[in-house]
Amino acid sequence: MPLLIIQDDITRLDCDAIVNAANNSLLGGGGVDGAIHRAAGPKLLEECRTLHGCDTGDAKITSGYNLKAKHVIHTVGPIWHGGENGEKELLASCYRRSLELAVKNDCSTVAFPMISAGVYGYPFDQALDVAVTTIGAFIDSYESDLTVFLVIFSRRDYRLDPDLISGLNRYIDNRTPKLKVNRSFMGAAARCASHKDEVIMEMADYSCTPIEEFVSSRIDESFTQMLLRKIDEKGMTDVECYKKANVDRKLFSKIRSNLSYHPKKRTALGFAVALKLDLNETKDLLMKAGYALSDSSKGDLVVQYFIENKIYDINKINEVLFAMDQEIIGEY
Repeated sequence: MPLLIIQDDITRLDCDAIVNAANNSLLGGGGVDGAIHRAAGPKLLEECRTLHGCDTGDAKITSGYNLKAKHVIHTVGPIWHGGENGEKELLASCYRRSLELAVKNDCSTVAFPMISAGVYGYPFDQALDVAVTTIGAFIDSYESDLTVFLVIFSRRDYRLDPDLISGLNRYIDNRTPKLKVNRSFMGAAARCASHKDEVIMEMADYSCTPIEEFVSSRIDESFTQMLLRKIDEKGMTDVECYKKANVDRKLFSKIRSNLSYHPKKRTALGFAVALKLDLNETKDLLMKAGYALSDSSKGDLVVQYFIENKIYDINKINEVLFAMDQEIIGEY
């Protein structure tokens, strides 16, 4: 479970470390910073006094005290000055340094707020892109299991590229089924009803194939077999595939060792994106797991839009799914 975008209160999360969007003094402030200090209690401030502040782009770690989290990682994001003063590099450094501290302190789960996207004025969509890109690159380079949560306090604050959303909304509008009354269909239905006795007689004359023969003649490769074949055909390693699918190593091991494994639909879609399958190949893989894409599902249409446009960045897809209040893909 590499990267999950969730809506929650970061102070209530039960994980190894939460990240505090702090100021240079590390002595508390407003927003997330103030909320974390209040929830952790006065001992957090006492320990922070011993750290003697923190440079922008750097991070320092303390205990979690009254929080459910074992640790608090304090990082100082850049103030937005138009984007030409090294803000992007400093923001990326916040995420990298925090993740390095999490790994150094044996954390397997770490939760981030949106750093610098509040009173520091960093445009939300750009801050989100830096967060997802930096976290994703770190996870790809990290050999062991690491689950990272990107915590959004309110969906009202969640804003994406308006051009992307506009194109996606047009796609969904064009693909959403419209209810129509088809007179020729209604007439055909009436004719079918008038011939029901003939149909029943024909069914009575039908000689059924024994069920064992019917099933055995139609068994094809399983989901697991097709998945492993596609991984080989794409020249990918198992690790590359399950990381790009937003699936953790333990689950992938279960799938690999069980030819009859039945995944969730979101998991199968994660693998389709990781393997960069086209729409027909995606439908085939889903069919092996017992699923289909539906034009009546907004979540399915979002995934189809990205696949048809050959955009196979699962984190970008999940950003949009989250923004549209749809289930994200992968396994979590």
